[in-house]
Formats: sequence, structure tokens, C-alpha cells
Amino acid sequence: MRKMSRLNKTIIIGTTILLPQLAYSAGFQLNAQSNAGLGRAFAGDAVIADNASSMARNPATMALFKEAALSAGFISITSMVEVKDAVYTRDLYSQGALVDSSSQSANYDDAGDNAIAPNIHFIMPINDKFAWGINAYSNFGTKTEYSEDYIAGEYGGMSEVKSYNLGLSGSYRMSEHFSIGAGLDIIASTGKLKRSLQPTDTNLLTVDAKGWGLGFNLGAVYELDDNNRFGLSYRYSPEMETEGDVDYAGYLGESGPIDDTVVIPLPSMAEFSGFHHLENSNIALHYSIQWIGWSVFENLDAETSGTLNRYEWQDGWHYAIGATYYLNSAWTLRAGYLYDTSAQDKLTSISVPDSNRQFFSTGFTYQLTPNSDLDFGFTYVLGEDVSVVESKPMIPIDIASGTYLATNLTATSHANAMMVGLQYNRTF
Repeated sequence: MRKMSRLNKTIIIGTTILLPQLAYSAGFQLNAQSNAGLGRAFAGDAVIADNASSMARNPATMALFKEAALSAGFISITSMVEVKDAVYTRDLYSQGALVDSSSQSANYDDAGDNAIAPNIHFIMPINDKFAWGINAYSNFGTKTEYSEDYIAGEYGGMSEVKSYNLGLSGSYRMSEHFSIGAGLDIIASTGKLKRSLQPTDTNLLTVDAKGWGLGFNLGAVYELDDNNRFGLSYRYSPEMETEGDVDYAGYLGESGPIDDTVVIPLPSMAEFSGFHHLENSNIALHYSIQWIGWSVFENLDAETSGTLNRYEWQDGWHYAIGATYYLNSAWTLRAGYLYDTSAQDKLTSISVPDSNRQFFSTGFTYQLTPNSDLDFGFTYVLGEDVSVVESKPMIPIDIASGTYLATNLTATSHANAMMVGLQYNRTF
């Protein structure tokens, strides 16, 4: 593909959210399908098409390939979550009267974790009009876990989620300048969640669920000339039904885990990208604007257990700009910056340390042979301090005697992340 032109190169993000409290940050969109994209803060990813991973952002980019192309790699994600200035308050009531009250610090140094997100993509041109492709990658793989004796266990606890996507796409070149594409996505997710009341380790919520859904994506590429082109893509995300064991203290039916179905609406996305190779220069500039429909998340509901949580998110936006420098025939250098707006609005949580974020990225491609190369990408994600106020007004201790506990947490959360990836690319 690089020999074809000097103009070198989420699916369903919502599957990163099996539950609203799951993971490093629920509104955090992980673009783990391209290491070249990782090195430029994903700027221009819906149109650059410098390797087969471009099909995951815009299926129409497959029309830019003249040879079969394979890309395979992984991205390592390290999340760093801190809770500071945290005050945890417990009020014990009996027959409506306050009988005991206490407050203590609930600071926590690091609730983040490490995860690996693999990816593989293959594009096969049929002729100068048609191409098809297939890919598989993990949208998200992370874990947020507070210690078992963390005093605010009803707000922290453990959250783990993994998601996988299998995509099949096709593209059609309508003219010298215009191409279109479409694809089908099969998404599978697994997730675990635990919330408990300390120091008695009383279970409040435990979920172990799995599910899958179908989505689709559409895309278009307009090539103004050999040095300038634009891409537009849309990805429809389904409402997923995840099934598994749910043990919810707020459900007044049978005690203990029950088979339940948790319905999760996933956000759709739209992206516009541009790529411009400066004339008589070794430099290319590229950019992207992406909309993510996080506002579909109002409540998390289970068919039997009822409403498990409220979150009331807002739509998010990504604004990315980057540059590529073609140093010589062996080395391509890149860098980028992305600004990501928070999915959270008025409701915040220490288990979902979501905020506006800045992505600082750099990377390179090294040409191994005339038909193969290696991509390296690095991104540091810098979050912001977020004020958190959470409360549970009535946790039943003894229903018969009318004894219940009201707890409250005020804190400041901060979440950063670091992503490092390698990817092998080859044309045939």
C-alpha cells in the first residue's frame, strides 16, 4: 500500500461498557485496532489507509488497496486511577432514628490495571472495483479493582470487562474519486462486577455476564487528487442483551444469584477525517472529528432485578490532529494530539473515573522488506481531576427491625493511561 501512494494511511465502543461501573473509565473509547493510528492519536484514521487496519475505522478505505494486505498486532494498556481527598461517611438508622455516625478517609493510590488488546485485519481486492476484508480485535480489555478491605467497597469494588469484535466488510470504487464501503460486526463481551459493604464483606451487587450483538458500519472516501482525500464513516451499535448471574441486594425477590438479563444500549459513532500530503514535501497532515452517542446510557436495567444503576451520560466528541514525516525509504515518523470530551455529565463515580482527556502520541514505521513493515505506537492519556459525590441512602441491615445504613462518599478522582503497541503489516 505504501508503494501505491505516498498518501499513507471503534467499532463498537460501547462494548467497553458491559456495566456502567465497569472498567478504567466507561466513556473511555479504546482505539486498539491500529498501531499506526496509536502513534498519531488516531488523527485521519478514517481515510489514511496505510495498512489493513484502516478497514476497522472506515470500510471504504479498502478500495485504496491494490494488493492483498495483512496487519496483526497488539496494544498494551496501563490504566492509573487515583482517589484523593476522599471522605467516607456512614449513618446507621433504626426505626427512622439516627443511632450512629462516623467518617473516615477513603483515599486510594492505584485502582488501575494492565491489559492486552490484540488485533488482526485482512483485505483482499477482487478487481479494480471491489474489495472485501475480515478482521478481529478486542475493543477493550481492562480491570479496575480496589482491595477487598477498601472501606468504600459499595463504590469501588472490582470491575473487569473484555470485548471482542469480528467484522466482515466490502468496498466498491464508484469512480476515480469516490468509493463506498459497508460492513457487519459481531460483538461479544464478558464482564464481572462486585460491590460489597465493608468491613462485613456483605454482598450488594455481583454480576458475571456474557452477551453478543450485531452492528453495522458504513463509509465513504473522496479522493480530491493524489495528495488530498477525505473520509466519512458511521457505525451503528446494537442494544446488547447480556445474560448471567446477578446477585443484587436491591432486588427483593429470592436471595442469592439469579439468572438475569442485563440490557445495554451501545453508542453509535460518526467520524470525519482528512489527509493532506504537502506538495513537494515529506510531510503529511491529517485530522479527525468523531461523535460518540454516549447519551443512550440513561440507566442500567436488568429484566428481573430492575434498575441496577443510573448514569445519565452525555454524547462525546474526539478532536484529533497529527503529522507524518517520511524520513526515508525505511523510516516513517508520526505524532498526534487528541482531545476527548467526557461521557459523564452530572453523575460521577470513583469506579468510573471519567473526565475530559488529552492524548499525546508518537510512533514510527520501519520497512522490513519491500512488502512488509513494523509499526510502533505510544500514547499517554492525561485525565483531569473530577469531583465525585456518591451516596446510597438506604442499605438494609435488618429489614424486620427497620435498621438500615446510609453512606456517602466525597472525593476527587483522577485517571491517566499509557498505551504501547506493535503491529506487523504485509502486502501480497
